[in-house]
Amino acid sequence: MFGVLTLALGALVFLTWQVLAARADDSADEELTHEANKFRAFAASPAAASFQRPEDLLDRWLQSNLPDDSEALFTIVNGNPYHRSQGSPPARLDTDTAFVRHLAGAKEPAYGWIDSTAGRVRYGVLPVRIGAQPVRAQLVVLEFRDLIAQPSMDAARALVIIAALTLVLAAGASWLVTGRVLAPIRQLRTTAERISETDLRRRIDVVGNDDVAHLARTFNTMLDRLEDAFVAQREFVDNAGHELRTPITVIRGHLELMGDDPRDRAETKALVLDELARMNRMVDDLLVLAKSDRPGFLELGEVNLTELVVEVVAKARPLAERAWRVAATADATIVADGQRLTQTLMQLVSNAVRHTKTDDRIEVGSYVDADGSVLLWVADSGPGVPPEDRERIFERFARGTAQRRTEGAGLGLAIVRSIARAHGGDVRLAAGPGARFELTLPRGVEAE
Repeated sequence: MFGVLTLALGALVFLTWQVLAARADDSADEELTHEANKFRAFAASPAAASFQRPEDLLDRWLQSNLPDDSEALFTIVNGNPYHRSQGSPPARLDTDTAFVRHLAGAKEPAYGWIDSTAGRVRYGVLPVRIGAQPVRAQLVVLEFRDLIAQPSMDAARALVIIAALTLVLAAGASWLVTGRVLAPIRQLRTTAERISETDLRRRIDVVGNDDVAHLARTFNTMLDRLEDAFVAQREFVDNAGHELRTPITVIRGHLELMGDDPRDRAETKALVLDELARMNRMVDDLLVLAKSDRPGFLELGEVNLTELVVEVVAKARPLAERAWRVAATADATIVADGQRLTQTLMQLVSNAVRHTKTDDRIEVGSYVDADGSVLLWVADSGPGVPPEDRERIFERFARGTAQRRTEGAGLGLAIVRSIARAHGGDVRLAAGPGARFELTLPRGVEAE
């Protein structure tokens, strides 16, 4: 932008200078033509008819005509300088022998340019003839073009100074504005360079409400998400490593202590297979959690809520002796992944079975609001979840503080939440007696 401004001002000054110079040339020509016409009018007047010699006519003209500061007059008689006009001319060209000799031979009016100590000069030579006498005298009119152009040139110089000051001010303003504009970007770059996998806490100080401030806020928001993702990843890797290390240690210890007794071998084999099966389930759960954030995790289709609830209760009945109930159901069809929703409800049902006793109530239900939001729930009449565990139990590898809630790897509810969020919804534990897990799907789900 500054370069464009410099070019524009330079072009403006150059064109202005050229225009003023051309106007100065035209003004010199106009003044020269004016003086020549005045002299011709005087020479043709009755007062000039009484002169017998051309030098007398020229003397009278010089006496009666006072030149401007930017012009001068002198006469040539018989090839030599004769007289000059009153006052001090800007430059004495009548003393230039070569110039005078050049003009002395003029038999017809002639015009031209010559350089002098006062700059460029526009001259005109007018031969003077009286009657049939041969031409032996000339009137020389000098117009000092640089003096005529002086006011215009002063204006042009003022324009140059103004343009230079404008460029200086523009450069200063550009430097200040650019510095202020680029400061957040430099800070953003510096912050990005200092960020590492082990330190994601740095943020950019946001000032103002312009586009750069919005960029800084967006960058800070991105850093928040990255920090959350890295923290979750580290915790997940640490917990997964801890959870997988335990069955590996158990298997290794029993294999190292296994003897030759067939009974001992059979017991060790059964234990090892059980631990391997638990590890296999854990790996499967980890794969589900890893895929939940990827495209293609869901296979959407039409799901009837009544059929979904009835099917889940039918599959859950063989798990334990409980008072199974199909609660209120919505006779509606939604667009969702039926298998993932079944997996979610079965996980909640399995949790309810582990934390209830024989003949305790377990119910599954569904509901659709008038605005299209969907609610699926699994409720039991067990002891419930302590208040301090209501949010923590949805974290990966988290278990309840109660003794009866320490079984398993702690991935079940994390999978439930991942599937719910993949559908654009969430899962929560409602307040009240027992445990009631509610799965909500977003508004706008189409229902029949």
